[in-house]
Amino acid sequence: MSEKHGHLEHDDDAKLAHLKRLRRIEGQVRGLQRMVEEEKYCIDILTQVSATTRALQSLALVLLDDHMSHCVVEAARKGGAEQDEKLKEAADAIARLVRS
Repeated sequence: MSEKHGHLEHDDDAKLAHLKRLRRIEGQVRGLQRMVEEEKYCIDILTQVSATTRALQSLALVLLDDHMSHCVVEAARKGGAEQDEKLKEAADAIARLVRS
């Protein structure tokens, strides 16, 4: 994972919104753990796994949109190697999302 900071260090509202979503997802995962512990019906567990997966994918798309509209746009304005690096990072991230 890159150690370079993004726009979130300057955008408290976005950071808080992302953390709120992550806490909700964390609650979904804890709910899944309980369902397994309580030996709930497999289809019900799979339904919740699907909902959790969709929540993570939704967060990933928001983060990608943030990255594209801030980091990539800023790098494109500067041009050169930074532009190439940010575009490659974005393309690689999109490829990972599509494969998952």
